[in-house]
Order: sequence, then structure tokens, then C-alpha cells
Amino acid sequence: MVTLTYQERFKTAKGVFDESTERNLFELQSRGFFDRLLSPWRIGKESNVFIAEKAHKTVIIKIYRVQNCDFKRMYNYIRKDRRYEYLKNKRRDIIFSWAQREYKNLFRAKKAHLNAPSPIAWRCNILVEEMIGDQEPAPQLKDAQPKKPLKFFNDIIHQMGLLYQNGLIHGDLSSFNLLNYQEKPYFIDFSQATLTNTPNSEELLERDIKNILAFFISLGVKADFKETFKKITGKN
Repeated sequence: MVTLTYQERFKTAKGVFDESTERNLFELQSRGFFDRLLSPWRIGKESNVFIAEKAHKTVIIKIYRVQNCDFKRMYNYIRKDRRYEYLKNKRRDIIFSWAQREYKNLFRAKKAHLNAPSPIAWRCNILVEEMIGDQEPAPQLKDAQPKKPLKFFNDIIHQMGLLYQNGLIHGDLSSFNLLNYQEKPYFIDFSQATLTNTPNSEELLERDIKNILAFFISLGVKADFKETFKKITGKN
């Protein structure tokens, strides 16, 4: 087993690897969920995403930054989810539940046969998932416009419908959280995804639809909000 000096190898990620995170990374590595970290992929305000190696394949490791996360915003989202009604307003508990929620949401997305990463492992503030792509992660939709926008748009709406039928709404869908892999849309970043029976679910769905419509209308796709909403939900 390779022993990693995380802080030396990833100086750009200063502040990510606190002592607790290092222990959790070591535990996940020891249990065989990944062999070694390769490189940072996305460095954000609340989470950092790394590419890691697992048996000559690549996986994604997402680490929520315990000290930097806007846990009040997270709590406002997650407390409406009936799966987390018990949760109290405590920073670490909220962040750990936030990561667990994304892990659970990925399972539900895969059950819906969605184009999305397969969840591999979760521990505290760390999520390990399948990498979508070949040698490196597939590009975000914002950076890789589809060759056939209408077909790509219809595929997204179809998959949003599959997700809805399985009781889930992405809640943060945009050209940032969709990948274009081999001219097919792949959904990522499920931390804000919520059950369809939560009080604000329809509001989140409407926002998702408006974001997708705005992007594809800019590419010349003609689409209507009401028609799109009905295709996804089956309701007027």
C-alpha cells in the first residue's frame, strides 16, 4: 500500500487536509477504495475535487472543506429533506450529512438509469465516485457545446424525467453540472438534489428547467417552459 504525504503533494490544496480529513483519506485508502491521489481537478470554496488511481483506473475524490463550507446555507437546504429532519444545526454534522446525502442521491440516480457517476464510498466529508471520462474527466457542458444541441437537450429532459419518476430532483442543474462525454449528457454534483416530496422541490425543478432552457435557447433550440415541465413531470 502506498503511503501518501498529502500536504506536500498538493500544496495548492492548503486548508483541505486537516488532521481529520487525513485520517479519513487514509482509512478509505486502506480499505482499497483508491490507491493514490494523482492531481487536483477542481478547487472550490466549499469542496475540492481530486483525481485518484484505483487498480489502474481513475476515480474522483470530493472533499468538503469543513472550515470553509457555508454550513448555514447547507442546513437551510438539507433540513427540508425528510431524510434529514433529525439533523441539528451543528457544523460538522451538517457537512458530513451533506456528503452522505450526495452519496445517497447518486445511488438513486443510478437506480433511475441516469447517466451519472456510480458512487463508490463515503466517509465523513469525503465522497469517492466513478470518473466520467477516459484519461481525464469529461468536460463540463459550458466548455464543450454539443454538435447536435436539440438531441442533447432532449436527452437531458428525458433523463430529468427518469430522475423525477424515481423521486429525485437535481436542484442545481446547469451547464456547470452537466458533462459532455462522447456527445451524451452526464449529470454530476448531486449534493443539492432533493426528494420530490420536499416542500421546495417544485421550486428547485423550475429553476433547473429555466437554467437548461436558457443555455440551449442560446444555441438555437426552440423550447417552451410549460411543455418541458410536462415532459419531465407528466403534469401541466
